[in-house]
Amino acid sequence: MGCEYENSRVSRNLSALGGVLMTDRIRRAVDEKGIANVGRGPDHITDPVDPVPVVNIANALTVFRILLVPVFLTVLFLESGESTLWRTVATVVFAVAALTDRYDGRIARARGLITDFGKMADPIADKALIGGALVGLSILGILPWWVTAVIIARELWVTALRFWVLRHKVIPASRGGKLKTLLQAVAIGLYLAPLGGGWDIAAGIVMGLAVVVTIYTGLDYTWQAIKVRSGGGSRTGTPDPEPAPQTRRAVGGTGAGR
Repeated sequence: MGCEYENSRVSRNLSALGGVLMTDRIRRAVDEKGIANVGRGPDHITDPVDPVPVVNIANALTVFRILLVPVFLTVLFLESGESTLWRTVATVVFAVAALTDRYDGRIARARGLITDFGKMADPIADKALIGGALVGLSILGILPWWVTAVIIARELWVTALRFWVLRHKVIPASRGGKLKTLLQAVAIGLYLAPLGGGWDIAAGIVMGLAVVVTIYTGLDYTWQAIKVRSGGGSRTGTPDPEPAPQTRRAVGGTGAGR
């Protein structure tokens, strides 16, 4: 009889303790969510989403590409750019930097790592790499200065136009812009590689195509920007050669049309 009484008392105590713990749990839930949301499961539409961390693999690749630019230029100018070994190393560094641009945007989109920092840093990294390579080749007398001047002037002009229409519309990228940057990167790689012979002719042909596409896409972007400012362009607009600093490098490939 005494044992049954003791067991009953212990059960009552445990029940009371469980009630206290449950009450405390409910009180905390009410404090955190409010009475209306207690017991509600997660809502993937209305619940706040954790912000994307700036320190992520996609942004790390972008920063790595920026850091490779001075390394690339330093190696390019070693021994006045006449060393086969250092020219080969410079070519490899440039290729690695160009590949990071292909994958940082792809990773950012696939893993939901798009950030404002990435939107800003990615086009800066692209232009620093391409512009630095063009200037370096011209200083070494490998590439005519007028080619470098045309490409850099076009990039500066398009950047100015981008800010001019920024409040009205973000002009999306088109295949022309992607083709432009791809041709530039391939031509630069051919000029950098100490191959000689027919490869120099191939480099000149590819760079000539790159200049033509560069000028064409610059003119097309200018026309699109004028239409937007004059009210002739809609919010969706016609795809344009030059992506505004957008969804984290939204474009794969070597600088993809920025």
